Amino acid sequence: MKAVANTSSKTTSIRTALFIGVMTICSLTIIVSMLTSTLQDIKQQRAALINELQSYANIIAFNARASFADANKTILATAAGYTDERNNIYNDYAHIEENRLRSFEAVPMLHNIHIYRMRQSTGELVLYSIYNARGIGPYPAQLENVAAYTEPQQTDNYIELSQEIRLNDQLAGYVFIRASQQELQNYIQNRVLVDVLIVVCALIVVYVLSRKLEQRFTNPIHKLMHLVQRVAKDKDYHLRAEQNSIEEFNVFGKALNTMLDKIERQLIRQQQTEAEMRELSQILEQKVSDRTDALKSSNQELLNTLATLHQYQNQIVETEKMASLGQMVAGVAHEVNTPIGLGVTASTLLQDKLAEIDHAYHAKKLTSSQLERFLNESKENLAIIYRNLERAASLISSFKQVAVDQSNDSQRSVNMTQLINEVLLSLRPNLKKTRHQITVECPTGLVIESKPGAINQILINLIMNSLIHAFDANDQGEIGISVKISGNRCQLCYSDNGSGVPEAIKKRIFDPFVTTKRGEGGSGLGLHLVYNLVTQALNGKISFDSTLGAGVKVLIDFPVIIHSNNNKK
Repeated sequence: MKAVANTSSKTTSIRTALFIGVMTICSLTIIVSMLTSTLQDIKQQRAALINELQSYANIIAFNARASFADANKTILATAAGYTDERNNIYNDYAHIEENRLRSFEAVPMLHNIHIYRMRQSTGELVLYSIYNARGIGPYPAQLENVAAYTEPQQTDNYIELSQEIRLNDQLAGYVFIRASQQELQNYIQNRVLVDVLIVVCALIVVYVLSRKLEQRFTNPIHKLMHLVQRVAKDKDYHLRAEQNSIEEFNVFGKALNTMLDKIERQLIRQQQTEAEMRELSQILEQKVSDRTDALKSSNQELLNTLATLHQYQNQIVETEKMASLGQMVAGVAHEVNTPIGLGVTASTLLQDKLAEIDHAYHAKKLTSSQLERFLNESKENLAIIYRNLERAASLISSFKQVAVDQSNDSQRSVNMTQLINEVLLSLRPNLKKTRHQITVECPTGLVIESKPGAINQILINLIMNSLIHAFDANDQGEIGISVKISGNRCQLCYSDNGSGVPEAIKKRIFDPFVTTKRGEGGSGLGLHLVYNLVTQALNGKISFDSTLGAGVKVLIDFPVIIHSNNNKK
């Protein structure tokens, strides 16, 4: 009920709409026409006033130029060498010029006239002559601003302008005029008053004609509305519209009569089909019920299958992570065997040499040269044992840190350069079999607070992905890892110059089980795992770009906490 009330309050009758429309159009037309005409007339009057003032300024400038020339001739003729003598001569001619300016008393709008003379020796302006209309006080000298009034300026009820005075093509001074716009304002007021009277008279005429036009069109509409209301209220479709003298309403009445005929015939057909529809509806309801039961059963089976699929997928992802860690363990174990083997060999050799020295000592055959040689060889063997044990300890420490980070999802402070180097060291068994070069660009001493485990797994998966998919066995590829900090976000860019990714699978590269090495060692879960780590563990964003034959570029952006002691480069 509220919605109906609101709609009714916004409606209006066609009589009112027609009257308002005609009045609005005519009023706007008249007002816009009169306003345009008035504004154009005012603009022309103001332009004419400015032209008149400029003409007065030209006349005054012409007289002043003659006065300046006569004064200069007098100074030359009298050989006035002193400043006071020259000033007295200029003052005499200035009085003559002021007498000329009094002739402008016949022009009431001219309130103030200044003539400024420029001293040739200093280039400064001085007031030469002045004119103030009767009853008008003096106006301050415009020595500094007179040049700006070469373009007329309007201030309050005045127009101010200036005109240059040139003598022998050199600037000799200015004429400044300050004129009242009172006559123009009076003209504008009279013009506006006349326009308002014309608009009022025109609107009265429009009002009378609009009422006549309104009755002409609304009476036939009311008859048609009354007919439609009776048909809607009484459901009497035998009623018909009468003919009208206005062609459009007559056509509308015929169309309404045709519609009533069709409705009457349609009602008869509707009553016949309703019985058939009820029977069909019952049959359809039974079929829908049977199909709904079957669909519920199918949906339940599909949900169970989907849950099982998600479970298998998670198991495969965990298996992939453990396989990656197992492969790393095997590589590191092989790598650690080398320094330990060298240390065992050196310690065995040292033990043999020690037995020889012990035997010679007890046999009292030990010589100083033999003892010196034994000491030198002992130092070399101990150095070999120390270096290899230290190397093994470094490998085990790096692997331990990587393994701990991969199994720990907690957030902690980490040195990015050290983290990348530990990942590369843990992958050394895989990398040393190739001739690939890895370039790392990372600010020295960059310490961030994030999840190093996720970053470790991302780097390992990206590097292993390049080794498996990007390069052939004999390739000498390039892998780039760069880290930049922008605000409180870390941007990690990984790239290689390998074979790239075909266009067909580039858009699905992060989907599970998508691989270019199906049956050749690729599971299709590496980049899917990377995507999950970036978006879920690091709460970041990842983008992938690749061109077939031109390598890949992966940009990872994630939020971090930057420590204040970082040395950013």
